[in-house]
Amino acid sequence: MSTAPPVSREFTDTGLMEEIAVRDELLHRVELRLKDFLDGERRLWESLNPDSVELIESVARMVGSGGKRLRPAFCVAGYLAAGGDPDGEDIVNVAAALELLHSFALLHDDVMDEAELRRGTSTAQITHAALHAERGWRGTPRRYGESVAVLAGDLALVYAERLLAGCPQRVRPVWGELCTELLIGQFLDVRAAAQFAPDAELSSWIALFKSGRYTVFRPLAMGARLAGADGLLAPFETYGLAVGEAFQLRDDLLDAFGSSAATGKPARLDFKQHKMTLLMSLALQTVPEVRELVGDDLASADPDALHDLLLRTGVRDRVESVITERLTAAEEALRGTVRPTWAEGLRRMAAQAVYRDR
Repeated sequence: MSTAPPVSREFTDTGLMEEIAVRDELLHRVELRLKDFLDGERRLWESLNPDSVELIESVARMVGSGGKRLRPAFCVAGYLAAGGDPDGEDIVNVAAALELLHSFALLHDDVMDEAELRRGTSTAQITHAALHAERGWRGTPRRYGESVAVLAGDLALVYAERLLAGCPQRVRPVWGELCTELLIGQFLDVRAAAQFAPDAELSSWIALFKSGRYTVFRPLAMGARLAGADGLLAPFETYGLAVGEAFQLRDDLLDAFGSSAATGKPARLDFKQHKMTLLMSLALQTVPEVRELVGDDLASADPDALHDLLLRTGVRDRVESVITERLTAAEEALRGTVRPTWAEGLRRMAAQAVYRDR
């Protein structure tokens, strides 16, 4: 497994450590907000209809299942780098809403991918299908499980909107753009899997929407907009899209070359689900042996044979080189735009997001 490139300089600056401590304290408040909100929903619905708690638990289980909180972290970082008040309450709600939006996306994504594992545990549809079967209910367990998972995803989105209800209006346009891009990116991903044509431009658009904007740029932009620093939106966009592309490429590599134990989800799922990832698009366009093996149906190719071929033909190494180049571009985008301590902090966040197995 590849590791992050070495740090070019050692930072012992007290200011950087102080910035990180403030960021971490804000993220701790985000965790408390999520917990308090979901606990309150449990208590309310337990008193109204105990059966309904199973749906709330599906949301709470996803939120509490060990995600890395990348989107809240980038939102908080953007807010603080833009001079936002670390004692503000709005930033806590905005960052918590981003995590609930991510839970919405994952719950639906698992249904579309027919995934059985997420973060090392059974996905919502598998859990509820098993409950249906154990209870001897009517209908098909699979259909029931998928229905509950979709409803749980919908509920997570409703909860995200509730947390944003009292926030300043200036963040709403960014939120609307983020949600729209996420859903269109997901549609293009599903469509590309069905179409299965090596299209590097389309794969880049999917990565742009699903990672570059959704994971990095839009959360940064929400933080900056909340702090009233619209002047940072342009450099944050350049930084965010570069980091997002590196993040997506790394995700492709983890799916192709990682293990379920490391990632918490089935290995080589992209192969089995016909996903036209950036990795596969590059391989199909540049490596004749891959085109010959795959033909017109990625799902029919032996995942082990495809894995070995990608290694042997150097595709993995080429993608690693692109990842390094994109991280360098992200670092350059912030030069002279924010305080040096925050430029370094965001550089480190980018490397951690991309190179930490997930």
